[in-house]
Amino acid sequence: MVSSEIRIRVRYGEVDRMGYLHHGNYALYFEEGRTELLRGFGFSYRKMEDDGILLPVREMHIQYLKPVLYDEEVVVETTLTKKPGVKLEFEYSMHTISGDILSKASTTLVFTDAKTRKVIRAPEYFLKLVSPYFE
Repeated sequence: MVSSEIRIRVRYGEVDRMGYLHHGNYALYFEEGRTELLRGFGFSYRKMEDDGILLPVREMHIQYLKPVLYDEEVVVETTLTKKPGVKLEFEYSMHTISGDILSKASTTLVFTDAKTRKVIRAPEYFLKLVSPYFE
């Protein structure tokens, strides 16, 4: 397993009438955490897509524990939980700076050939980047 954290301040346009982070924006926050974790490996979504490989989300689960408020700064912790094969499995925890857990989530993404739209194995260059974390 390997994890990373990012901080995000909730913007006004991301909240609903109650002043809570709109439930649809959680997915964007988790995507940002996932992208930064992968970037930390030296990996680029853009390069992979240019190589003809896509990573669509196959599954997502979110548990909303406490409301997230406008202008609140949150920490999104993202963990790659298993060594990749044909899929990437992530777990997320969103919490306040002081550590109160606000939500938990998980996603499963699958490596997909851009032309055929069929599931494929992770590219070798990606496996080389992440393998040291799973030995």
